[in-house]
Amino acid sequence: MRLARRSLKTVYLKRRIEVEDDEANVTHDWGPAISIQVNVQPAGGSVNAAIYGEELTYMKSIMYQGNEIQEGRDESAGLCLNVSADKEPDYKITAITTYSDHLIILAKKVNHE
Repeated sequence: MRLARRSLKTVYLKRRIEVEDDEANVTHDWGPAISIQVNVQPAGGSVNAAIYGEELTYMKSIMYQGNEIQEGRDESAGLCLNVSADKEPDYKITAITTYSDHLIILAKKVNHE
């Protein structure tokens, strides 16, 4: 399956990195922005509704073909969907499902209250 070019949107992936301050405290920050092409849709489905409940309103289902995102490594990475690459990510990856030629990524909006 190939993703249609007309439905692809450029978003930015930011991986979580550990940063040590001058007092040797380890905190988390976002790494550099990586440009990727994805198909973004609202998340849905009865299984996701049973798992996430009302939070499903604030989630997106994203289809991706490429090598920048991997299952098991990028589950806590951030995505800049509606903000520019130099801002904090507005979505966080919660689940990645690998298929033969693409990934399905479930991302949750950050600070939606």
